[in-house]
Amino acid sequence: MKKFALVGFLAVSRAIVPCAQAVGAGLAPPAAASQPCEQLAQLALPNTKITLAQTVAAGAFTPPPNMAPWMAGDPSFYKRLPAFCRVTAEAKPSADSDIKIEVWMPASGWNGKFRGQGNGGFAGEIDYRSLGLAISQGYASAGTDTGHGPDGTSASWALGHPEKIIDFGYRAVHEMTSVGKAAVKAFYGDGPQHSYFAYCSNGGRQALMEAQRYPEDYDGILAGAPANYWTHLLSSALWDAQATTSNPASYIPTSKIPTIAKAVNAACDAKDGVADGVLNDPRQCHFDPGTLLCKATDSDACLTQPQVTALKKLYQGAHDSHGKEIFPGFLPGGEDGQGGWPLWITGEGPGKSLLFAFGEGFFANMVYEKSDWDYKKANLDEAVAAADKKFSNVLNATETNMKPFESRGGKLIIYHGWNDSAISALNTINYYESVESKMGKQEADSFLRLYMVPGMQHCGGGPGPDIFGQMGFSPSNDPQHNLYLALEQWVEKGVAPSTIIATKQSGEGAAAGVKMTRPLCAYPQIAKYKGIGDTNDAANFVCAAP
Repeated sequence: MKKFALVGFLAVSRAIVPCAQAVGAGLAPPAAASQPCEQLAQLALPNTKITLAQTVAAGAFTPPPNMAPWMAGDPSFYKRLPAFCRVTAEAKPSADSDIKIEVWMPASGWNGKFRGQGNGGFAGEIDYRSLGLAISQGYASAGTDTGHGPDGTSASWALGHPEKIIDFGYRAVHEMTSVGKAAVKAFYGDGPQHSYFAYCSNGGRQALMEAQRYPEDYDGILAGAPANYWTHLLSSALWDAQATTSNPASYIPTSKIPTIAKAVNAACDAKDGVADGVLNDPRQCHFDPGTLLCKATDSDACLTQPQVTALKKLYQGAHDSHGKEIFPGFLPGGEDGQGGWPLWITGEGPGKSLLFAFGEGFFANMVYEKSDWDYKKANLDEAVAAADKKFSNVLNATETNMKPFESRGGKLIIYHGWNDSAISALNTINYYESVESKMGKQEADSFLRLYMVPGMQHCGGGPGPDIFGQMGFSPSNDPQHNLYLALEQWVEKGVAPSTIIATKQSGEGAAAGVKMTRPLCAYPQIAKYKGIGDTNDAANFVCAAP
């Protein structure tokens, strides 16, 4: 369960991949190869060795046997893939680099476009499912492990390897993109007409890093729930760990999370005019954890005083000893559910959450380079300062001057679920507003959009609609229902995105029905109920100012 949820959007792709349709088909004349795939083995690229160039027959690809099942996905999916040219490469931009790259190109019917893939967590594996989805839709695509081995929850690979951290931070995705485009040009005889990057979580950080550091790489970028303020995000994980485990009495067990969620909904759900278990804008919810204080005996129906204090700290967010915010706190509404607090924050027991694993891995293996580093003894102020000094220029994608990307016509769409329990949605709003402040609203609007998704957890899941084309698929594949297609339309036709209709499915796969639809509005607008009609139908909502 832990590893499956490492890349939250996989919960979405798991449901939609079996029924994926061609996206963007017909927008460009289908292209065929200009030379045999196997000749690409002779492709000469700087600091890169081609290790395989092989035509894969339709339905013949099998994921590597050492792939984690949660990443490899349903084997039957690969049986439905078209024939493609598979190129594997190893890039070594430094003496300690070993970046594995895969480029997949449809043997026929190429739509003239290139799509780069990213990674969740600490990376370490190539997302073969996303590569397969891309070629099934006509795209040439590339993925990378970012230069180290598997297990995206571990950072042990980073200990004593500063160049590998640089590869993970930004260099590997750029190398992947360069190799991918070179392979495309060699195979088809021409480079891609347009290039796109779309991913979530750490992949959202990679997306913003590409736009900021390598503005020429991609024409359109879709960045989901970006972990772009990496050093402060994982410093906040340290804050969370200390708040909930330094004092054993402060730990909030999984059995009490439903009580917190129920109290939040009772206090705030109806504030948006619709009692549906979805907080339309959690910033308007001012839930007081003190209302859950046990009146007598401790039970799962209440919180002890140390637990109330810990809960307040989680909502408050990490602050230094002078009261300055380090990273925004978690918003009310995302506590319960498969991708909620038990997975990311509180864990099955003290020190067993995903954020705990990421925070400890980051500080032990990267910042302090001590495998026996003890988070309980850490001083938060010192830890933040050390992380920033060492890695702010390597791991953070927080540049606000996006002029180089904007000047060449690049378009960027960011999205984030309000119920995210891995990365506070407020961080993404802060970044968006900082770009707008730096560049001015009019210029920012010319290339940038933000969509906040009510009820969605980390990249997918949660009580709200969570399928809107962020993985390239939506029940209705058009720019109004598919954020990825809206991005392409913006890049290729100059039509800026407006309202996007998100869907909540009942069930998974081709047999899934539609449980709910709801409009996603370009920030800062929010979806408001008209006061009449089915609240599960997007037609009965309108985008308006908060």
